[in-house]
Amino acid sequence: QVHLEESGGGLVQPGGSLTLSCSASESISSAFVMGWYRHPPGKQREVVAAITKSGDINYGEAVLGRFTISRDDSKNTVYLRMNDLKPEDTATYRCHMVFESAAYAGQGTLVTVSS
Repeated sequence: QVHLEESGGGLVQPGGSLTLSCSASESISSAFVMGWYRHPPGKQREVVAAITKSGDINYGEAVLGRFTISRDDSKNTVYLRMNDLKPEDTATYRCHMVFESAAYAGQGTLVTVSS
């Protein structure tokens, strides 16, 4: 069982930035895929960003050019840097990781973009 814990959410004004962190309870070096998705209020889940074991990265169309996913294997942590935030980015952001044994997701961290 791998425990994932997100942090870094909060209230930010439009145009502002936040960095989310997802810390894993064990080494992430063997994870096949790590990433973030979000649940906007009243809407369906959206894929935000993902990074594979080999370093390939993909972003959801809505965040392309504004968000950056990265990983630090020495800290067992995946990050999501979010720039130029918009009200429509308001959502609960959850990280997920896929290992050979199973897939895991965190509880989420709330990001609210509002003036």
